[in-house]
Amino acid sequence: MKEKPSIDRGALFVVATPIGNLKDITLRALEVLAQVDLIACEDTRRTARLLAAHGIKKPLVSYFEHNEAERARELLARLGEGAKIALVTDAGTPGISDPGYRLVRGAREAGLSVFVVPGASALTAALSVAGISAPTFCFEGFLPPKAGQRQRALQKLVNETRTMVFFEAPHRLAQALFDMATILGADREAAVLRELTKIFEEAHLGSLGELARKYAGKRVRGEATIIVAGKKASGAPEARLSDADERLMQDVRSND
Repeated sequence: MKEKPSIDRGALFVVATPIGNLKDITLRALEVLAQVDLIACEDTRRTARLLAAHGIKKPLVSYFEHNEAERARELLARLGEGAKIALVTDAGTPGISDPGYRLVRGAREAGLSVFVVPGASALTAALSVAGISAPTFCFEGFLPPKAGQRQRALQKLVNETRTMVFFEAPHRLAQALFDMATILGADREAAVLRELTKIFEEAHLGSLGELARKYAGKRVRGEATIIVAGKKASGAPEARLSDADERLMQDVRSND
């Protein structure tokens, strides 16, 4: 069995890392991280902790949203000189609502080798334990942070029949759920999953209205994954929020 390619020139390895529990890393990922010349990562401190937990020491360089374009050029130059570089993010799979595509695209356009080292992803982890049917689904990533833009984005999804997956920051979770309940329907089935694979892992299944009320005024930690069932083919009108829920929604927004 051929376990790994023979590489005699620069190569980029796109490596998935744990979304929480540091043990959720593949044997191949550990092998690659131990053998590359350099690791490009969102947060050098977080990646250093992961490496230390597995007894690996490697040079680290930051590669995140605000330096991605410039740093990609630097890394491509290193790859062209023959370096072997691993690309990781803070958690999960690079390029999935995380930096990565510029470097991957640049490497491919330069004729350099790019290898995937698959593993953890909050997207697939959440879908697997949500308890919502998802024979097909669409990934919407993070909704816009501003209320008006977020509501317009959700309005475009009103007739989406596939299960929808969103990522959301903890301080915007309640607002996002209220906007979803208002626009997509308060009785639309949904799930909120947080801290997956960590000590305080939680998953709540219910209607969007129920979930919006649950998280109203609640301080949460860690990014959440929201899964929302698609629109049913019956064409029945979606339930609206009650007047009490509308008032609660206004309180959530005023306290933001």
